Amino acid sequence: MTVVNWGEVYYKLIRSEGAKVADRTMDRLGAQPIRLVDVDLPLVRQAAAFKAAGGLSYADCFAAALARREHAELVTGDREFKAVENEIRIRWI
Repeated sequence: MTVVNWGEVYYKLIRSEGAKVADRTMDRLGAQPIRLVDVDLPLVRQAAAFKAAGGLSYADCFAAALARREHAELVTGDREFKAVENEIRIRWI
């Protein structure tokens, strides 16, 4: 998970549940086997290319770019990712 996507989850939790719940939830997330990845210029370039093609939010473009770079499967229920399903592997939930 990129730090951009971590931030997106965090701010959405703050908005919906408040800061205390968001902090507890993110602490629990940190205990999971999820590697946080800093963004670098190659990842930003790929995310920007996905954004230029249309259909995804900028934050979602980082998730797609990381999946592509790592040859990983992106797990999502967000139908916006249909815009890149020919570019990356997606497990729909």
